[in-house]
Amino acid sequence: MAGKIFSIAVLVVMTVGLPQFVTSGSAEAQSAAVANGHSSYRIGPEDMLQISVWKNEAMSKLVPVRPDGMISLPLLQDIQAAGLTPTELRETLVKKLTEYMPAPEVAVILTDVRSFKVSVIGEVQKPARYELKSWTTVLDVLALAGGFNEFAARNRIVVLRPDGKTMQRIPFNYNKVISAGGESENFYLHSGDIVLVP
Repeated sequence: MAGKIFSIAVLVVMTVGLPQFVTSGSAEAQSAAVANGHSSYRIGPEDMLQISVWKNEAMSKLVPVRPDGMISLPLLQDIQAAGLTPTELRETLVKKLTEYMPAPEVAVILTDVRSFKVSVIGEVQKPARYELKSWTTVLDVLALAGGFNEFAARNRIVVLRPDGKTMQRIPFNYNKVISAGGESENFYLHSGDIVLVP
């Protein structure tokens, strides 16, 4: 019983206390999902995960997600983690551990977000690739990049978003966003986005 209470408490902390990111859909869908609280963070390469198995210290590990999206654990060897939510990974681990122990109690805690990265290039003061820890809008990363250079075309900014084997182009008009009523055009970025300021 104590194990179940511990596991539930950890899962509540995991789902409420950590940053959450939308991983697909339009800018409008992202904003709606954020407003409604329906988004969920999906694990990515380089993230750090604390895997805790109740009353089993040998199986409880702090593990990095490898570039191939896998994590390594005793007994289970390689497990796919990237692309799953912490809850989905927990369910996968519980299913696999039932082959070795009865009714395993597992918690998956995201301890460090390292996979959420966006790039800002072009006519900005500090073009770079930025590692983000929480929800970030286009205006946020433009501020991180130190603002515009003198010749930046503020009304022709483009966000390049990986979409399978192609790149989706999403226009962003800075002048419109900062004018009255344009706030809704300032959308949240996805991991892997490139903000291009011509």
